Parts: sequence; structure tokens; C-alpha cells
Amino acid sequence: MKRIQFAYPIDLQFFNGEKTEKATPKKIQDARKKGQVAKSQELAPAIALTAFFFLLMMLGGYMLEGFQSIMRESLVTYIGWQFNAHNLQTMVKQMAFEIVKIVAPVLGLSFLIALAVNYAQVGWLFTTEPLKMKLEKIDPIKGAKKLFSLRSIVELFKSLLKISAGLVVAYFILWEAKEKLMELSFLSLGSVIVFTGNEVVKLGIFIGLLLFILAILDYIYQRYEFAKNLRMSKQDIKDEHKQVEGDPLIKSKIRQRQRSMALRRMMQDLPKADVIITNPTHFAVAIRYDANDMSAPTVIAKGQDYLALKIREIAKKHRIITMENKPLARALYNQVEIGQQIPEELFKAVAEVLAYVYKLQGKVK
Repeated sequence: MKRIQFAYPIDLQFFNGEKTEKATPKKIQDARKKGQVAKSQELAPAIALTAFFFLLMMLGGYMLEGFQSIMRESLVTYIGWQFNAHNLQTMVKQMAFEIVKIVAPVLGLSFLIALAVNYAQVGWLFTTEPLKMKLEKIDPIKGAKKLFSLRSIVELFKSLLKISAGLVVAYFILWEAKEKLMELSFLSLGSVIVFTGNEVVKLGIFIGLLLFILAILDYIYQRYEFAKNLRMSKQDIKDEHKQVEGDPLIKSKIRQRQRSMALRRMMQDLPKADVIITNPTHFAVAIRYDANDMSAPTVIAKGQDYLALKIREIAKKHRIITMENKPLARALYNQVEIGQQIPEELFKAVAEVLAYVYKLQGKVK
């Protein structure tokens, strides 16, 4: 079958809306305002779990003493107290204080880690957009689609992978300690507690490190998924540009109106000119000088080709002297904008022209 050859390449994105372009900074910023960011929910818990067991390894003795103190006070001191409101209040305060001393380092560390990890991923962001009630969130059809979507399959795979990896790590650690496990019945209670604590800390640290590695991979995947979901078609980019910069058609009309208003003002000021310097046909520049109001001669109108012809016609109508000076007319047209004063390097040439004009008019300035 013979393929159809086009004289000019056609981008089918403009017809099918396929989203293949990277998201623009505005699209990313708009998504961020809605709370849509590339973030792994697994990273903070993984780091917090690992840090907790490291903390347990360093402060385990202190925590154990705290629990022993609570048990001792409960079984020795409080049991002999007379039960009344005052004693109960004192007992609750003392036990609460001891529990806070044990739990506070863990809670404080978890809070700081969660804050630092989330800030490292998305920076400072506060928005209530995800908390707003939206009807599509309770749509059963969309819910069913999400349930069987690729994202759900990925989440299921992640959960199975974490469980499997945890079981494998636990198996190897317990297998390594199988001989000591067989001897626990012959050891004292203190030795059993120490052995159990060491193995639990080791298990927690290894599982935490494993979850941290999986969380890093999940973060990379979340960034990829976020960028993929924000992809835009070329038509989307054009529409966004039009929204930000404004419709080119409207902008062109505004510029056209501005030029028309500026031209009208220029033509209204033209009768005030002292002289018109021409090329003679291509350029025309109107000069005005008032010693009382101006420190130097000023260009009040200029034009090229058709506009230069109109300037000369208005000058003729108002009996304004027109002088031909090709180099000066071109220099003034190219270097001086309307409303600007003559630059210093053109003072002498313009002064000679004005002096000649004033002489013809019989003026003394």
C-alpha cells in the first residue's frame, strides 16, 4: 500500500490531544497549590522506624530503668496507700511523669523526622485543598476504576514486597540466633530480656534500613508518576500561554488601538512644530523648540513613507516650513523617539536649521 506523502509535516497532537510534553512551571505551581506534589508516603515512616531502633539501642537501658521504676512504685509504694481522691491524683501524676520521660524522646524524634523528611521532599506547603469535600471522591464508578488501576496494582505490589522483605530479614536473623533460642530456657530472666532486646533492635534496624531503600525507590517512582500525570499536549501549552500572555488577536488589536491613539495625538501636536525636516520623500521629522519650556529642541512627530507624506501635507496646510536634509532627517528618525529632546551630537545641525527658519520668519530667539 502506497503511503501518503505530505508536502509539510503535520503534528497530530493538535488533533488527538496526546499529552507528551513536560508540564510547564505554571502547571506545576497550580498543582502544588492544590496539594499535588511528588512525595513518598513511605520515606518518613521508614526513617522514623530506623531512628527509633537506633534510639532504643542507645537509650534502652534508660527506658528499662524507667519501666522498672513504674512497676516498683506500683507494686511496692502505691499498694500500701489508702485509696482516696488525693492519693489517686498523686499516683496518676507521678506515673504520667515517668511515662512521659520514657516516651518523650521517641515522640520528639518521630515528629522531627516527619517534619524534616516532608520538608525535604516538598518544601514549605500549606493548603486545605485536599480536605475539601468533592462529590467525585464518593463516585462509585471512579472508585472502582481506581481500585483496578495501575496505581492500585503498584501499591499492592509495594505492600507485598515490604511484607516479604520483612519476613525474609526476620527469618535470617532468627536463623542466625537459633542456637541461643534453644538455650533460653536455661538462662535467667535478665539474660532472656537482654537477648530478646538485642535481637529485636537488630531486627528493627535491618527492617528499617530495608524499608528506607524501598522508600527511596518509591520516591523515584512517585516523581515519575507525578511528572507523567502532569504532562500536557501542545494544545494545552498553547492555551496556557494564551491565558497567561493574553489572546494574540486581542493583544494585536490593543496595540493597533494604542498606535492609532498615539498617531492621533502626534497629528494634533504637529501644528505646533517650528520646522519639518525631510529626506525628502521617505522620512519626515517635526521639530519644536520653546526657550521658555524646553532646554533643547524636541521631536514632536515623525514618520516614514506614507506617514511622512501625511506630515508634509499637514505642515503645508498649517504653513510650517519644510526643509530637506537627508542625513539629518534619517539620523533624527533613527535616534530620537517622539517626545524626546535632540541628542547633543545633533544640536549643531538642528540649531542651524532653526536659525535659518527663524530668519525666514523674522523671529528672534
